[in-house]
Amino acid sequence: MIRRVVFNQKGGVGKTTIVCNLAAIAAAQGMRTLVIDLDTQGNATQYLLGSRIADADRNAADFFEATLGFSIQLPMLVTYATNTPFENLDVIAASPRLDDLQVKLETKQKVQKLKQALDRLKGYDAVFIDTPPALNFYSRSALIASNRVLIPFDCDEFSRRALYTLIENIQEIRNDHNEELEIEGIVVNQFQSRARLPQRVVAELLEEGQPVLPQTLSSSVRVKESHEQHKPLIFLDPHHRVTQEYLALYEALR
Repeated sequence: MIRRVVFNQKGGVGKTTIVCNLAAIAAAQGMRTLVIDLDTQGNATQYLLGSRIADADRNAADFFEATLGFSIQLPMLVTYATNTPFENLDVIAASPRLDDLQVKLETKQKVQKLKQALDRLKGYDAVFIDTPPALNFYSRSALIASNRVLIPFDCDEFSRRALYTLIENIQEIRNDHNEELEIEGIVVNQFQSRARLPQRVVAELLEEGQPVLPQTLSSSVRVKESHEQHKPLIFLDPHHRVTQEYLALYEALR
């Protein structure tokens, strides 16, 4: 089972959009797919459930809270999943209560619990994890639980400076906690192919040997429409240019 986390400590780089659209493509191609939303903003949950968000009667906070109990039995992760309107695609919803639990989880050293639960998870072919834009308990849990990490990147100097620290942090987690974790690549998002700055930044990163993927993602109002309609691009507009870019990215990662 592929476990992929999409992570960047910088906000606004498209983590949630990448998670949900790659997961939707996997589901559309017949893979039983689970999205785990660990960002208290809950954007992935909103994107995939829309008006059905009330169906998520159990969520990620409930799972982590259960790990704080006295039972030696690890809670079954599948019992916290909610069906989305899309075939083969489930989500473990986020909750604002994740913030309230964080200190307790850190104090009791529960950072391995998500990995242990995923090790026991049956019935899914792929897991995609959305993370908060910070290196906190939940993003560390996701990195420890995953075997692949994608780094969304937008082409500006602030993002570039943060990228080096981000890669160092991932390598440290790999060395200390999860030797299976691989940086699958840097995904250049909202790429403007005719602008000089993005072209220069990408070229310089490649010269440095950074793992920038050749499959870039363009900006488009259609992406915002997919958010508004709570429908990933593969289901909203399968022939759109950005949908095809996501399909190319998905195929390159297989």
